[in-house]
Amino acid sequence: MPKSVKLVIILLFLGIILPSYAQVHAAEETLAWQDCVKEAAKNHPDLISSQEAVKQTEAAKAITSSTLMPQVDSSAGYSRTGTSTTTAGKKTRKTVNSFTYGATGTQLLFDGRKTLNNVKTAAENIKAAQYNYKFTSTEVRLRLRTAFIDLLKIQELLNITQQIYNIRRSDLELITLRYQSGIEHRGALLTAEANLAQAEFEIAQANRELEVAQRDLIKEIGRTKFSALRVKGEFTVVDSSLERPDFEVLAEDNPSLGKLIAKKNAASYGINAAKANFFPQLSADMGANKTSSLWPPRNSEVSAGLTLSFPLLEGGLRSAEVAQAKSIFNQAEADERSGKDGIILALQQTWAAFLDAVETQEVQNKFLAAAIERANIAEAQYSLGLIQFDNWTIIEDDLVNTKKAYLSAQANTLTAEANWIQAKGETLEYAG
Repeated sequence: MPKSVKLVIILLFLGIILPSYAQVHAAEETLAWQDCVKEAAKNHPDLISSQEAVKQTEAAKAITSSTLMPQVDSSAGYSRTGTSTTTAGKKTRKTVNSFTYGATGTQLLFDGRKTLNNVKTAAENIKAAQYNYKFTSTEVRLRLRTAFIDLLKIQELLNITQQIYNIRRSDLELITLRYQSGIEHRGALLTAEANLAQAEFEIAQANRELEVAQRDLIKEIGRTKFSALRVKGEFTVVDSSLERPDFEVLAEDNPSLGKLIAKKNAASYGINAAKANFFPQLSADMGANKTSSLWPPRNSEVSAGLTLSFPLLEGGLRSAEVAQAKSIFNQAEADERSGKDGIILALQQTWAAFLDAVETQEVQNKFLAAAIERANIAEAQYSLGLIQFDNWTIIEDDLVNTKKAYLSAQANTLTAEANWIQAKGETLEYAG
């Protein structure tokens, strides 16, 4: 293909494709991190589900507590009874109407504190659900932050791939002139053309990755329809936990541990409730009714009394219930200990990974500065014929790879920070 035709193709790419790309991105919605947080807090389905779970446990406690209050029922009835008799061959039929209405009430007086312990169990279940909501919030924050970082990284990668494209295009132009002048060999020209094709591919690939990252972020902020959007932010660490923290203290405030402690407490009240089955149940009963064959009824009936119940034979049911409750408590206690150990380990691991990522970014920044300086020097040397193409292209390739490596290091640092924040148990509203 003649070199002039190739040049026309390159100009068409720059004049048509890239402006179209710019127009598309100009119309995209731009979100800051706090915009994403506010939207996710309102619309994320996982948070909504956890909120409803808390409401269910609150309702369950109200249901259990209602047993301690007087239970009053009202009733009204009407019946019609017909009888017939035969006397001296004569049949007589008599109809009697019966009207009645009234109310009966029952008040639990004593059940060995079984209901009170069930209410305490329900209260601990509410705490467990609330801690579960906080834990869900930490997971949502991590996924949201990761999606935000991925999109921020892809956006910057598009800028880098464009810079790489510009470098490769300039290289091709320079090598083409040197090849036409007989200074450079054909292998160098073909390599430059391949490098430019690789740069074009990476731009297209980054655009595909951009759409995937956009869809991921849309999912995590709770939207139901896809729309093109961009994010704005800096590759800057904001968490100040660069000094070794007290992992045991941090674990105490973790919602995962709080949930396990609430479950253990609920299980302990469950033992007391099971033991209460060995006590009799005493309740007061009251009633007031009116009955008559005419409406409204005029005959009053009032009753009051006590009811004492105690099961005599049930095949070891109560003993089995106590044994089961104790086993549930022992399991919850073991889960708490295991959970705390796991949280402390995760805190130390994520903190170490966070520091590694921060230091790796600093190292990559130094490599990038060195690669830029080497590339500038090598380009000047190559244009003056002081170094061979093979040496120059190695330095150029190193610059390209170092730019990408530094971007990855920046994104990895933010992701490691997000993992550390999640390990600490911080919720979606965390300011970091």
